[in-house]
Amino acid sequence: MPLTRRQWLALAAAPAFADLSRADITLRIGEITADLGHGHSVKTLAYNGQIPGPVLRMNEGQTVAIDVVNDTRRPEMVHWHGFHIPPEVDGAHEEGTPMVQGLDRRRYSFTAQPSGTRWYHTHAMAGHDLRLGAYSGQFGMAIIAPRNDPARYDLEVPIMLHEWEPYFASDMRMDVAFKLFSVNGRILGAGEPVRVRNAQRVLFRMVNASATLGHRLALPGHVFTVVALDGNPVPTPRKVPVVDLSPGERVDALVEMTSPGVWILGEPDDRQRAAGAGIVVEYGGARGTPQWSPPPAHVWDYAAFGDSRPPAPADVRIPLVIEPGTDGNLWAINGKSYPRTDPILLHSGARNRLVFDNRSTMDHPVHLHRHTMEPVIVTCAGKPVSGVRKDVVLVPAQQTVEADVVANNPGPSLFHCHQQFHMDFGFMALMRYSG
Repeated sequence: MPLTRRQWLALAAAPAFADLSRADITLRIGEITADLGHGHSVKTLAYNGQIPGPVLRMNEGQTVAIDVVNDTRRPEMVHWHGFHIPPEVDGAHEEGTPMVQGLDRRRYSFTAQPSGTRWYHTHAMAGHDLRLGAYSGQFGMAIIAPRNDPARYDLEVPIMLHEWEPYFASDMRMDVAFKLFSVNGRILGAGEPVRVRNAQRVLFRMVNASATLGHRLALPGHVFTVVALDGNPVPTPRKVPVVDLSPGERVDALVEMTSPGVWILGEPDDRQRAAGAGIVVEYGGARGTPQWSPPPAHVWDYAAFGDSRPPAPADVRIPLVIEPGTDGNLWAINGKSYPRTDPILLHSGARNRLVFDNRSTMDHPVHLHRHTMEPVIVTCAGKPVSGVRKDVVLVPAQQTVEADVVANNPGPSLFHCHQQFHMDFGFMALMRYSG
């Protein structure tokens, strides 16, 4: 059937939708009232009317077409976190990705890569409005299946951590705290349990979708074998009693289900767990009250999962000093706050060593879009790291972390702290290629 004049005009007004073919994925941004359980509900923005958004599955090398429909009146942006894709579809308007305007829609198309646990989330600024950005329910998991997937597990369990009812914890409006916590959109005891069987090998894909907080997870009676960080396989899988995740980080961990019962997979912090930060793990045939016991002391260290070989030498070193900002900005990079930060110039095709010198009293999970970083030196760990590939690297307070980036994905790439409040108030810059 030929298009009417009205239809042609509509297409001209929305050039991103000139392709009339059916999208592989459709995400609708809209306001919902989410039932967190136990009498708690929140009004928030979400994808496809659910929290988290749908788990999106893609094949490595597959070209996907994604329609983003914005049913709100405020411009929005979906960032494809951990994907190596062009800047015009990455999901950051600073790189050149068009915003999805209010009551509008836009199609994004890209090749899904690299394989592993990725995720998607809003990249809108929130400022002092704690209803927007990463404080909202706009987040979901994306899994890119490798071309050759041995699937060495019996069950896959997505785990997404988030907080609710944020508020400013001081009169200075600089510290954000939360009243409620959730795993997969429900507070502890309110959602369906993770149902397992004895002797199963379970892969937990864990994502910290927090706006500001780091989290730890433990499962009494069990240990985690960490096999991937930020979706990238580690050179040396290790058994650990506790998993640590800064905002934006992911951990893939295998668990041998050999301790039948009803357990809590949860945050060791008693206050957070009591406020919802956990999920029940139930063996088939087991009944009773979910059990919890504190995990043993454990220091999380990227180097534990790395290679025994020394890191490759860098071609160039790039100093990045992290410190409090001035003139009303909370944070600065090399003395300047965004949007006045200088571009960080990467040498094309080279191994660029980013030297993060954190002169502040706060930890910063730094995220680089469209690239992978390889941490090579963490001063607090006292030893070099090799072979660990991440897109979010935690830079502890008063410490220096060095991470290498191979500049092999040209175009502007956003670099920022993955704490929403830090990003919104100065901690952001663009990386570009030189030469």
